Amino acid sequence: MAAAALVAPLALGGAARAVVAGPVEEPAAAGTTSVRSDRGGPPVVQAAPPPTLEVERPVRTEVARPERRARAALLVRVDRPLPVTARPGGGAVVGRVPTGSRYYGTPTVAWVLRVSGDGRYGLVQVPYDPRRTLGWIPLRGLRTERTRVSVRVDLSRHLLAVERAGEVVLRARTATGAPSSPTPPGRYFVTDRVSFPPGHLYGTFAFGLSGIQPRLPAGWSGGDQLAIHGTNEPWTIGRSVSAGCLRVSEPVLRRLRALLRLGTPVVVRP
Repeated sequence: MAAAALVAPLALGGAARAVVAGPVEEPAAAGTTSVRSDRGGPPVVQAAPPPTLEVERPVRTEVARPERRARAALLVRVDRPLPVTARPGGGAVVGRVPTGSRYYGTPTVAWVLRVSGDGRYGLVQVPYDPRRTLGWIPLRGLRTERTRVSVRVDLSRHLLAVERAGEVVLRARTATGAPSSPTPPGRYFVTDRVSFPPGHLYGTFAFGLSGIQPRLPAGWSGGDQLAIHGTNEPWTIGRSVSAGCLRVSEPVLRRLRALLRLGTPVVVRP
């Protein structure tokens, strides 16, 4: 937001000065001053000093600094199973980051939420953990990359938004979990990019996420991994009807395919 500069108004005029009457003298010529001699006699005429010009200094205005853009998220390619510990470099092992995704074996690209002060460890949410446990992994030897793209999901509004560098580039309606199988909030990342034939239950494409659904519907046999995918029932979009996944339309899927890569952060809020 630009900051407005406040400038005080200038005061015009001033206090009146008292004029004391004295002996009347002949007016001096323009540009001269009459000075009475201490020895008496006629006044001595001296040249008056040039008038002093008061130059108005320019008012300094406050220039608004541009707002800082959102930081790029740090991603790491996991080439070996990594223990996740309760504190950087130690403590209890609270989970593991696998080298591949849960069902498709896609190489893991994990989102690092924060880096330790010494830069050696990264804070992650344990993938496929219903408790959504946080812990630390060693970063040494891992290939890193950055992304300015992220997904924000507002479950209460059935709204999915994609941001790039803090700017919304896509906003779309989404179906969410039914009351009996609500979509679990959390911080996830994209683990899979999978194509399907037209007319499939999941539409033509799905983005697997690093979260799971702990409250599956009775009789469900489609797996417990969360995902953003299409649907062959487009009328359900904008409603709470799914087993926990997020359903979007085919036009939105086409946009997402060009925006979301492995590791892209996905933040789901209630």
